[in-house]
Amino acid sequence: MGSGIWSTDVYSSAAHYRAATGRSAFAYSDEGARAAHPDLDPYGVTRESRDSAEHPNSLAISVLFDVTGSMGRVPRILQSKLPDLLGLLLRKRYATDPQVMFGAIGDATCDRAPLQIGQFESDNRMDDQLGLILLEGGGGGQMTESYELAMYFMARHTSIDCHEKRGKRGYLFIIGDEMPYPRLSARAARDVIGDRLPGRLGVADIVAELTRKYDTYFIVPRGASHAGNREVLSTWRSLLGQNVLELDDLGAVCETIALTVGLGENAIDLDEGLEDIAELGSTAGDSVSRALGERRI
Repeated sequence: MGSGIWSTDVYSSAAHYRAATGRSAFAYSDEGARAAHPDLDPYGVTRESRDSAEHPNSLAISVLFDVTGSMGRVPRILQSKLPDLLGLLLRKRYATDPQVMFGAIGDATCDRAPLQIGQFESDNRMDDQLGLILLEGGGGGQMTESYELAMYFMARHTSIDCHEKRGKRGYLFIIGDEMPYPRLSARAARDVIGDRLPGRLGVADIVAELTRKYDTYFIVPRGASHAGNREVLSTWRSLLGQNVLELDDLGAVCETIALTVGLGENAIDLDEGLEDIAELGSTAGDSVSRALGERRI
């Protein structure tokens, strides 16, 4: 996966067609689907980000989001702002050959689709993949979701050339407002992913394995049910340290992701990134500045 080139014109044409026909960008979910789309089923698969003649320096960027409860708005906002994300990554050269994968996180104890994982894409197929996500909106009614299951998949079921060939970590952004379960159950690993584990695997061990492959961030947007909750924040900070970002505007999530990559790639400093956001006509600069500026302190 990962061939082709992103086109804003193609994105705009698809959006105009949907508007003219009255279809949603998330038609699969909005038209009554009740299970994960087969293309996003994580069972027995490995997702790959590969170099090619077209993209010789691929960089794996993954965005996984909680779709339970109040977090169900996240994918719709991401989809509407894809041109901003790709515009900064590509036109501003924050990353040479970005390959972006989207996925969704639920609760393996009760949801029909506790994990949905797309492909790494370089072209407009990333928009198609995003649109196939089932917006289940379930969850278990407590402050835990199956983030540990998603992190386990990313650690053991992705193969990325940036890391394997060049020793360079990819980027993983998890957008949510709750805590992971403290351990990955063997049953969830077996039923959802197809792996047979000898027993439960602790979340700290999963994160240690994951962060060898991905520079991993947890983004908590204001307006989510548990935004600002001290237990949630302290749990994630114990796992990821300063890579926990509190974002006071959900609409600024794409710009936050893009600038985090640009900073990580040493393509910009924060002030330059904020100038780029303003040039796009985005009003997200203040929110991004607060989220990323606090991380530098």
